[in-house]
Amino acid sequence: MEDKTIRLSTPLDEDITASLTIGDRVLISGVIYTARDSAHKRFFELLDKGEELPIPLKGQIIYFVGPTPAKPGRAIGSAGPTTSGRMDAYTPRLLDLGLKATIGKGQRSDEVKEALIRNKAVYLMAVGGAAALIARSIKSSEVIAYPEFGAEAVRKMEVVDFPAIVVNDSKGGDLFVEGVTKYRKTS
Repeated sequence: MEDKTIRLSTPLDEDITASLTIGDRVLISGVIYTARDSAHKRFFELLDKGEELPIPLKGQIIYFVGPTPAKPGRAIGSAGPTTSGRMDAYTPRLLDLGLKATIGKGQRSDEVKEALIRNKAVYLMAVGGAAALIARSIKSSEVIAYPEFGAEAVRKMEVVDFPAIVVNDSKGGDLFVEGVTKYRKTS
């Protein structure tokens, strides 16, 4: 695993996501969208009825976050990742519809990892506990759907150098597996 930092701009191109490898550090600039459990459930209700989603999926990134309210002069409050596994039931379908990356924390299911491979997409992890630092990379934040969900409303965020790490790549790499293997002590 080569240690490198890659600058990404949204929307993501499949050639770019296919070139990413576990352990790559990325700095994302452009638009990313937020959605958590309730929003994903609502997305599926819309898709099942053949209706449009409130966000575009092709080449986009969804960040699993429920930010705190913004302090005066800031675009957003603390914006740390939430556990991605809660969205695992929804993620494969969204990837099949063109989503190219998700950002969260924790491991993903086998079904999500298979969908990442199938769609040349990636799972990125933001560092839990660094919510205030992450928020500095968010230059604007606008609720665009489901304001009734409060902190879990869907947002469109403009980011500059949003830091993340590739945890699952489109080649089947899994940093949680390979990282443990790499650093496991032998007896």
